[in-house]
Amino acid sequence: MPISRNMAGTVFVAGALGLTLTALAYPAMLGVQTTSSSPDRVIANTRYGPLTEADRDFVVKVRAAGLWEYPLGEIALKKGASPEMKEAGKHLIVGHAGLDAMCRKIAPELGITLPNQASPQQQQFVATSAAENGKQFDITAANIMRVTHGQIFPVIAKIRGTTKNTLVRQLADLANDTVLDHITVMEKTGVINFDQVLFQETTPPKLPKDQMTPPPPQAGEPMVVLTPRPDLNVNTAAPTPAPSPTVG
Repeated sequence: MPISRNMAGTVFVAGALGLTLTALAYPAMLGVQTTSSSPDRVIANTRYGPLTEADRDFVVKVRAAGLWEYPLGEIALKKGASPEMKEAGKHLIVGHAGLDAMCRKIAPELGITLPNQASPQQQQFVATSAAENGKQFDITAANIMRVTHGQIFPVIAKIRGTTKNTLVRQLADLANDTVLDHITVMEKTGVINFDQVLFQETTPPKLPKDQMTPPPPQAGEPMVVLTPRPDLNVNTAAPTPAPSPTVG
């Protein structure tokens, strides 16, 4: 049976994702020497509460997410084939600018070193999407983003439910709203292959650690700042559900 363009896009996305772990699902260890693999291990006692390995990794993951999703949002504004995809691009930019500002604010308070580059696998997500045009861009980018956001969503809930650190709780609150908003706008594009997305979410392949971890910043390197874009005029804190199909 011949493969339609849409089916081909789905296969392409599956292949691209099959080469990489879902973004954010890696053990990023920056700024603190790793001596244990226990996420519950307390690595610092701060005035905001104890900081565990899982807490630290969460802050790094949120920062790293913005370093590839923000530029992908900018690409979506230019290459998106539908108004819905362009709107999703706006939400990626605005949402990750807000999360980035919070990460940069709390990291010094908690003694966490933040990366200035996304991991190689995350950079490949951007390259894979940017290589496409028209509706194929929408299919590729939206499905990659829906997988990655679906992966991190339960991680946010676990951190929010278990952390004893007040700053990490605040970041988890904002991340929960932002990721839910991004999931919602991706689904509104109408190009999500839910069967393939759920398969990718639940059966992530494995990659070498160096492909999954953002490189540490160079000594004296200026901090990368994701520029706020109030001109885009979108709210990423309260996603509006997609309309339900009419019954009757």
